[in-house]
Amino acid sequence: MPVTAKPNRVAKSRFSLKNLHLQILQQVNELTRNKSVSLTILQPKGSLGNVKPVGDAFQQATNVNINYIEGSLDEINAAIMADTLAENSSFDIALPATFGLPDLVEVNAIRNLDDFAEKYQPSDFYDGVLYSIGDYFKGSLYGYQTDGDAYVMFYNKAWLEDPKEQNDFKKRFGYELKIPQTWEQLDQIIQFFHRPEQNRFGGTLFRTKDYMAWEWWIRFHAKGFMPFDDNLNPQINNSAGIAALKELISLSRYLYPLAESNGLFENWEAFSTGNAFCNIGWGGTQKYLNGPNSKIKDNILYGPTPGGYKNGRVLLTPYFNWGWNYTVSNFSKEPELAYLFTLYACSPEMSTLAVRYSDGYFDPFRVEHYTDSDIQNTYTKSFLDTHLISMKNSIPDLYLPGQGEYLDALKENIDFANRGIITPERAMSTVAKTWKQINHRIGISNQLEQWRYLKSQYPQNIKNRLS
Repeated sequence: MPVTAKPNRVAKSRFSLKNLHLQILQQVNELTRNKSVSLTILQPKGSLGNVKPVGDAFQQATNVNINYIEGSLDEINAAIMADTLAENSSFDIALPATFGLPDLVEVNAIRNLDDFAEKYQPSDFYDGVLYSIGDYFKGSLYGYQTDGDAYVMFYNKAWLEDPKEQNDFKKRFGYELKIPQTWEQLDQIIQFFHRPEQNRFGGTLFRTKDYMAWEWWIRFHAKGFMPFDDNLNPQINNSAGIAALKELISLSRYLYPLAESNGLFENWEAFSTGNAFCNIGWGGTQKYLNGPNSKIKDNILYGPTPGGYKNGRVLLTPYFNWGWNYTVSNFSKEPELAYLFTLYACSPEMSTLAVRYSDGYFDPFRVEHYTDSDIQNTYTKSFLDTHLISMKNSIPDLYLPGQGEYLDALKENIDFANRGIITPERAMSTVAKTWKQINHRIGISNQLEQWRYLKSQYPQNIKNRLS
C-alpha cells in the first residue's frame, strides 16, 4: 500500500498492473513499428547491475536500443542540471537522487509525467509501492522511485542476549536489556556496552559531516516536531532541536574511534568485525553485513530507528533519506518511449529483477519484492520484515527547492557543534537564520506551496502527532 494517496490522474489508463511489463513492450512496439529508436540512460556509478538487466530485456523485446552513461554517485543531480543549462541533453532517462527532484523541476530539467501517467499508469500501480512521496512535486508526477532507502538499526545479537549483560544492565538502569524503543534507551545501551579497553565499542553510528545530520533529523522528529511550521518558519532551533543535538553530541564519545572520519563503506566494514553493539544503515548495509567478509553475518538483530515520547506514548519516525528515481529528460526527443521505459523498469516484474542484483544498491520498494526468494536470500527475511515496516511508515526527506542548501547549513553547523567549535544553541540558531534566508531568496510563496504539500504527505499516524 502507498504511504499516502496520490492525485488521481490515471482513470483513463489503458494498462493494468498484472503483466504490466508485457503490455508496455507491446505498446512500445506499436509506437516504433518500422523504425529503430535509441534511448540513453544516465545512471549513478555502481547501479549498472540494477539497470542493465532491465534495459537488456527491454531492448531484446523491442526496436529500441538502450545506451548507458555512468554518472558520479554524489554529483549526478548536478550533471543533470549542467545538461539542462546547455539545453542539449545527452540522455533521455536519468536516475537522480530522490531528494534533488524539486531542484531539477525548478530548472526545467525533467519532464512532468502527469499526461503520460494518465494514459498509461495503471490505477492501482501505487498500491504496491511502499514509499512514493519523492515522486511528486506540488502534486505532479516527475519520477518513479526505484530504491527503498529507509533507515534500519542493526544490533549485535550475542551482546544483547547475553544473560550476564542483561542482568548487569537491569541492575544499572532498572529495565530489561532489549532492542530499544527510544533514543534515550539506545543512548544508555550504547554507553553500557562501550568498553574501549576491551576493544568493544557502543556503536558505529556516523559522525562524518555528510551523514551525521540524518541522525539528528530522526531524533528531532521523534520529539514531536516538523522542521517548519505552517508559515515556513523554522522550528529546528526550539528546545527539541537543541536537545536532539546535545544528545547526539553526548553519544559521540561512546562510538568507535574512527566514527568522525570513516565513510560509508568503512562504516560497514567496522561494524562487520563484530566489536560494536549497533549501527544504522540501509539495505546496502545489510547486503555487506550478510556477505562473505562479515564476521557478524549470523549475529544481527534488526529494529526500526528509535523514537521519542510525545504525550506519554512512544513516537516512532522512520526516515527515508536517499533513493533513486527514474525520470525523463525535458530534452528527450522520445519522451513517450522514455516514459514507458521508466514505467517498465518500475513494474512489479522488472523492478524485482533489478532489486535481485546482490552487488547493486537498489533496495526493495514494492510489496512484491519482499516475498521473492532471491531477494530474501540476499537480505534475509528478518531484515526484510523490519525494512518493510520502516518503508511503510517513513517520514520524507526535505523535498524543497534548495534542498542541498538547507542540508548543507544543517550538516555544517551540527559538525561544528559535535567538534566543540560552537555550542548546540548557536548551531541551531545559525541554521534557522540561514534557512530563513534561503526561504526568502527562493521565494516564500513558492516554498510554502511545496512545504504544505510535503507536510500533507507525512504518514497519517505520524503527522497527527507532530507540531
